[in-house]
Amino acid sequence: MKKINLIFTIVLICSSCSDFLDTENLTNKDSSNFPVSSEDMDTELVSAYAANTEVWNTAEKKSSPFIVAVEMAEYTLSGGGTGDVTARAMSSYKQDVESMYSGTWNRLYRGIHRTNFLLENVEKVLWDSESQKNEIIGQAYFLRANFYYDLGRMFENVPVHLSTKAENLPQATPDELYSQICSDLYQAVNLMPSTSYQDLNKNNLGRATKWAAEALLGRVYLFYSGVYQQETVTLTDGTQLDKAKVISLLQDCIANSGHALVKDFRNLWPYSYSNKDYKYAVDNKLQWIGEAGDNSETIFAYKFSNAGQINLSYCNQPCLFFGLRGQQTMPFGKGWGWVTTNPKLYEEWSNDDLRKKGTILNVNDPDENVNYKWNANRCYNETGYFNKKYMPINLKNANGNLENYSVSLYGAPTHFMYNNTQDLVIIRFADVLLMAAELGSSQAQQYVDMIRERAGLPSVPVTLAVIKKERLHEFAYEGLRFYDLMRWGDMETEINRMQKDVKVKTMGVEKTYNVTFRSETRGFLPIPECEIKLSEGMLKQNEGWGTTEAFYQD
Repeated sequence: MKKINLIFTIVLICSSCSDFLDTENLTNKDSSNFPVSSEDMDTELVSAYAANTEVWNTAEKKSSPFIVAVEMAEYTLSGGGTGDVTARAMSSYKQDVESMYSGTWNRLYRGIHRTNFLLENVEKVLWDSESQKNEIIGQAYFLRANFYYDLGRMFENVPVHLSTKAENLPQATPDELYSQICSDLYQAVNLMPSTSYQDLNKNNLGRATKWAAEALLGRVYLFYSGVYQQETVTLTDGTQLDKAKVISLLQDCIANSGHALVKDFRNLWPYSYSNKDYKYAVDNKLQWIGEAGDNSETIFAYKFSNAGQINLSYCNQPCLFFGLRGQQTMPFGKGWGWVTTNPKLYEEWSNDDLRKKGTILNVNDPDENVNYKWNANRCYNETGYFNKKYMPINLKNANGNLENYSVSLYGAPTHFMYNNTQDLVIIRFADVLLMAAELGSSQAQQYVDMIRERAGLPSVPVTLAVIKKERLHEFAYEGLRFYDLMRWGDMETEINRMQKDVKVKTMGVEKTYNVTFRSETRGFLPIPECEIKLSEGMLKQNEGWGTTEAFYQD
């Protein structure tokens, strides 16, 4: 039998989670001598998790679904500098090159291959216990579902590979794809233990749990039922997954997971750690909840490392891309300046909602006391507004100099490109509350009130319009908005409204920013042309791509 060479990307993370990802280098192993033990299977599982953090490198560009989703939201503009044509293409709903998203496609299928290898070899090893076996298999099903969900919501028409056998498969229909995704998640729910967050081994933070599987199943169901107008999903075993069942799973997560809202929304984000020198954090008595086991609101997150100088994929690249271009401030640090905030978001957001200033940096706000320099490095589409959630965060060290908080906290390298270790939170407890409310839980009013009370807002009767606004304000810059608009059917209307006649500065010159959504794409991205050619025509390009109009021109 042909040997399968296994190449592992071992991700090292900060000390609080080192037990999860510490392992020996196994790059010389192949399918003739691996796996032979439960430890081997766990190592293969770690390599599958690592595919989530392979974000952006010179060999495979544009490989972050998170960055892509935030760049395409209606409340962001491209940002960046003169060389960042990719950012401007994304935010214009166009492409800059034929195989623009090949890195994304390849990375996600690498992760799928790794989970398939694990699932194919389950019976080859001697497990310490049946519960250990089930938990690892459950995590593998969760990861495969997560990879396919990213593929499906980005590219829609993708092949479904369920083995490591090299096959040139046709594109699955959406019904087939979401049947597989939901089946994998349902198996994950049933296989993983009902261990509450408080009882979890905190050295394993970053691994999927039953609660993460329930939450992701809710997210997948909402997307599938919204985009394709289907009330039920037929699972691969022929059973039906309907709205009532999804609500019950979300309510199980709410009632039994041990996850809960953090008291102050602003303490979720590392800028609250700079509470000695950052005026806004000082004035509001903020205290970062951290990432080492005290944050009960995080249900699933991608973990990063202080070893970024070894490999860029080890550090949080969205923070680097979203950082202030060409300058360091207290507390917001240097990066590439992508995804500047559309001022219309700030203007339309009530000042009574503490999430407004908790999410958006207004460089002209005296409460921020940020010494911002306009056009510090050939900046495009500057508005004076930036996100606070995913941004390099500075402290003052003993010498009074600015340094990233990860340098002092985790020993990260001092270079701004390598020292962002912040978790990339994929699912928060707040999302579970709002998903259950949107689906029609009998406790919908209570769930929405919990979110609004934390934001300093009064109770209002729950409607879909209320939930839409809460999701915008609660999850801005968390990679959810673009797909929420897609499933609600609001994408074209909101993008064209929000991105019309926006006042910006480019290279220090005042301009007007206008983008029109290309409705023929329905929000889906182009399948990489290199993959279509490799498939010898088996793969067909998505509508609205491959035409002259689809290519961005500065």
